[in-house]
Order: sequence, then structure tokens, then C-alpha cells
Amino acid sequence: MTEGYLKLIFTHIQNLNIVLLTIEDRRHSIPTHPRSADVFWPEFGRVFRLENGLECPYLGEAHKFLELNMTSDAGNENCLGWAARDPTGFLSPYKFNRRDIGVEDISITITHCGVCYADVAWTRNIQGHSKYPLVPGHEIVGIVKSVGSNVQRLKIGDHVGVGTYVNSCRECDNCNDGLEVQCSKGIVLTFDGIDTDGTITKGGYSSYIVVHERYCYKIPENYPLASAAPLLCAGITVWTPMMSHKMNQPGKSLGVIGLGGLGHMAVKFGKSFGLKVTVFSTSLSKKDEALNLLRADNFIISSNNEEMKAMEKSLDFIINTASGDIPFDQYLSLLKSGGVLSLVGFPSEVKFHPASLNLGMKSISGSVTGGTKQTQEMIDYCAKHEIYPNIEIVPIQYANEALERLIKKDIKYRFVIDIANSLK
Repeated sequence: MTEGYLKLIFTHIQNLNIVLLTIEDRRHSIPTHPRSADVFWPEFGRVFRLENGLECPYLGEAHKFLELNMTSDAGNENCLGWAARDPTGFLSPYKFNRRDIGVEDISITITHCGVCYADVAWTRNIQGHSKYPLVPGHEIVGIVKSVGSNVQRLKIGDHVGVGTYVNSCRECDNCNDGLEVQCSKGIVLTFDGIDTDGTITKGGYSSYIVVHERYCYKIPENYPLASAAPLLCAGITVWTPMMSHKMNQPGKSLGVIGLGGLGHMAVKFGKSFGLKVTVFSTSLSKKDEALNLLRADNFIISSNNEEMKAMEKSLDFIINTASGDIPFDQYLSLLKSGGVLSLVGFPSEVKFHPASLNLGMKSISGSVTGGTKQTQEMIDYCAKHEIYPNIEIVPIQYANEALERLIKKDIKYRFVIDIANSLK
């Protein structure tokens, strides 16, 4: 083991009776995985299988070996987080180093972080390119604790947020228009991206973060920090297409497919804009909350063909927040002439008959999150009009359960981790 570079990572997963042991090579941010081994663990009085075991002369007394080596590189890290080490996605405490603050950077003490499905996808390597250890979280809010010498817009003590990306080229037309999320050279993701210093970015399930001020958003003092967190992904993801397609005209009609973290924000924005909002869902259990809590005007079970038929040519806009496959021809039939169906979810395919578009001058568009300009406008709008996401606040120790519940859609409507009071 090379002191200062290689760090032993030890996790005991009690419910599986497994000890996970890996070595992290901090020079390359790539974990190495030595061969497995059976070792005796004195504290538990039994032999455990080290699934990523370490070949060493102490296999007969593994506890002594771990105690010696776990402390050999301790104390140098400056940030505490929770990370996944492999595609199981299991999160546990992890210490690492944030980059030094630059002249245009701010350092933020994180108070809260929203839980997004991206956290599931990346920690479990669903897309096949996750780099471990991986600290998720891109709905980050907190308080500025220090600023670089050239920072103009923010000051120590300000309430701020960080969303899904932390850098872009700052030179292309999209960046110059404040639409950095569509940077022609690609954005740097808030976690699992390549940072300016070549290291892997790590997200908001952590004690603090260093970010260029351009990608930080000022949160009004009267807006609760916990409520602000989901705005940085869920909120801006539906706000962007609504602004792009002028879905803020009072009296117009909006359909929202799916009533989760994104869908419930689309309903809230739609009602605030004075739209007539119809929610489409596969679950009858969501009807009461859609109509009475979120104040939607109509609720349709999407599998009920009679209800769907009755909605034909009645909607100006539809936002599809669901990632499951939907019958696009049927939904396109619900739009008026010139209507727009906007995708913010990721179905496995988009399949429809050309006539579903051509005969009614209809269109399908796609969108992800938003640029820095629109994101700040959305935050300010929410503060002014008192629009708050429906959230469930949980401690960091509940993160694994939160991700499991998110997979099961057992949340109304966004988890927010209380970093300030639980990450110790």
C-alpha cells in the first residue's frame, strides 16, 4: 500500500453478512479490486467472505490488518460524504478532497440535497459509465462560506443552490445565451463528471462543495432551503419546456403525464400560470391528491379508453414526465391543432404515425433541465408566488431506504436529505 495514495475502504453490510473491502487509488480516482478471501473477524466471532478481499499476511487476524491500514491515510480528506463503491448502489460514509477554491469559485456549506432518480441510475451504473466511488446528488442548497477574489455576484452568508451541472465551455452561442445546459462542447455534471482539475466531480450527499459562481443560484432569504432543493432539477426540468413553448398563457389547457417529483411541479406551475390542468396517471390512488392537494382541474386514468377518448382535441400542451412507454398516437390525439407534446422523461422509444403530427400541425419536443438564466428566474418566481415542492425530509442515514422507495414510487413527492443536521 502506498501511503497518501491508496486508501482502504471497509463496509460491513449487516443484513447481508458481507464485508466489502476495496482499495481506492486516488491518483486515478479508479477503485482497484484485489482477489476475494475468507477471513476471521474477531468482533463477530466468525469467518466472513471479503468479496473484494485483500491479499495480505494478516488474513488470520483481519481486524488487526484493517485497523492498521485504515488509519494510515486518514485525516487528510477535507470533505465528508456518502458514496456508492460499486453497482449495488449501496451508500456509506466516505471521506474525500474537494478542489481548492479558485478566484471565481464559491465554497458552499451544504444544508440540504434533493433525491433524484438520477441518483439511482448513476449509483447503480444503469447507463454503464459510472465512476466509483460515486457521491450522488444534484439538487444542492446551502450557505456560502467563502468566495474567490474575483467573485462579484455572491457573498459569504448568501443562500445558494447548485443544480445538475457545474461547468461549461462559456464560449459557445448557447453558453453566451445563458443556456449552458445545451453547451456545444458539453457540460460538466455535478457528480460523476470530469472537473476543471481533472478529478471526478462529487455531488451533494456531502458536507460542502466548491463551484464556479456562474453555476450557483441565489435563493431568496424568505424561501426555505429544504424546499429550494427540488427546484434545481425537478422544478427547472418542467419549467424550461413550459417557458420555451409559452405554456404560461392563462386560459390555455395543460396535460401532465405522471405525478411524481417532476409531474407535481408541472401541476403547481400550470395552476400558478392560470392554466386548466389535467393529470394523466396509471394509478387511481393519486386522484385525490391530484385534485384536492395539487388542485388539478381533471384527473384521467390513462388506461381508460373512454376517458381518454373524451379528451380528444382538448389540450394545448402536454408534458410527459414519465419514463415508461406511452401510446404516443393516443396522446397526440388529445392535442388541439398546433399543440405541443414535450418529453422530459426518457421512455425506451418514441413511436407514432406521421399523420398524428401532420394532420394537426402538432409537434413533439424534448428537454432536460435549463440554463442558468432560466433557473434563476424560476427560483425567483417560486419565491414571489410561494410555490413550494411537496417534500419529505430525511437524514443522510436514510439515503439507501430513500432510493429504494424512489424506485417503488413510494414518495409524495420528493425526498430531501437534511445534510446539515445528519451528516457528521
